Amino acid sequence: MNAMSAAKRHARARSREGMTLIEIMVSLAILSLVATLLYGGFVTTSRNKERIEAQLDRSHEIRLGLERVANEMSMAYTSIQRNLLNGAAPPMLTAFVGKPVGNGTRLDFTSFSHRRLYRNAHESDQNELSFFVTSDPHKPSEKVLARREQRRVDKDPLKGGESQVLIENIKGFKVSFLEPLTTEWVDSWDTTQAAMQPNRLPTQAKIALTVPNLTGKGADQTFVTRTWLPITYALNFTMYK
Repeated sequence: MNAMSAAKRHARARSREGMTLIEIMVSLAILSLVATLLYGGFVTTSRNKERIEAQLDRSHEIRLGLERVANEMSMAYTSIQRNLLNGAAPPMLTAFVGKPVGNGTRLDFTSFSHRRLYRNAHESDQNELSFFVTSDPHKPSEKVLARREQRRVDKDPLKGGESQVLIENIKGFKVSFLEPLTTEWVDSWDTTQAAMQPNRLPTQAKIALTVPNLTGKGADQTFVTRTWLPITYALNFTMYK
């Protein structure tokens, strides 16, 4: 009985004494290890989330840009009218010109895709558009897909207007045209040259955009889409004096 009583008294005395320094240090070490593992897991998850969101944003930018190119190309047109009978009116020349350049294709054309941003603006739905590859104004080492728009069709459909960046950080932009007479895809189209395709457009266009891999690793990626060009032949309105 005396031995059992002594053991109980010793246990109660030890419980009142609390944890030893070594036990506290071991507990803190375990707690620090668990906290480090949890923090590392949160950091990794956060980085993966940011990377996936950046890839999704980049993919969204590319797809919206290609969709805009395709939509505006689908409203391309040419006309045999030159507005030359009335000397008071400036000449209006239309065109559809796509030519290979260093980074793919430069495309210039007239279109019915213009939208007025201001009420009662002296503008119509006609415009001049261009899509081409150029250097990034903020990062000269990178290339961008630029869009040029002239709100009014004038005597030179290949120049004028304002340009802005449509898609950043690209490697190449190529457009192929479906020749309805031969049903073959060609790399050039020019309605301004009698020896090329005067007064007619391709029935389809295939648009390919090459960009660095969205993951940041591996080979470049190419996004491809197609569009119809329903106004195949030049508009021809009867003119009266």
